[in-house]
Amino acid sequence: MTALRRPTANVTLRPADRPGDLGWVVMAHGEVYDQQFGWNTDFEALVAKIVAGYAAGRDPSREAGWIAEVDGERAGCVFLVAGDDPDTAKLRILLVTPGARGHGLGTRLVEECLAFARRSGYRRVVLWTNDVLVSARHIYQAAGFRLTDQAPHHSFGHDLVGQTWSLQL
Repeated sequence: MTALRRPTANVTLRPADRPGDLGWVVMAHGEVYDQQFGWNTDFEALVAKIVAGYAAGRDPSREAGWIAEVDGERAGCVFLVAGDDPDTAKLRILLVTPGARGHGLGTRLVEECLAFARRSGYRRVVLWTNDVLVSARHIYQAAGFRLTDQAPHHSFGHDLVGQTWSLQL
């Protein structure tokens, strides 16, 4: 991934609706999580499944995705999809590439996601993550999410602790 951190960087958020956006989301997750955590392609396959579900059956009034760009280059993403009940949405696949960190992109992406959830009439947003994703956890906590469950699991080639977080809107 290209180093994008510059003092005068032009940072923007936009809908994930351009050709190549969805493929980039899958590729970036696979590459970044391999480089940072040594996760295998099972993780990339999970992200591909999430993205494919979003692309195949998205309700634009209740589901959306965003791409963060730094100086016109993709540098992050987040998605909001319908949950298991009509009042609940799921925050999915938040990512900021390592070279783009330090611009507040993760916080901005989560804020955009939560604003959309409120406008769409959701009462709660949930997310699933792993405890090793410390920076993301800090963003979720700062946004008001609370840990509701955690359990050890073996996924992506590693022993991990999965966590479920929830936010009442």
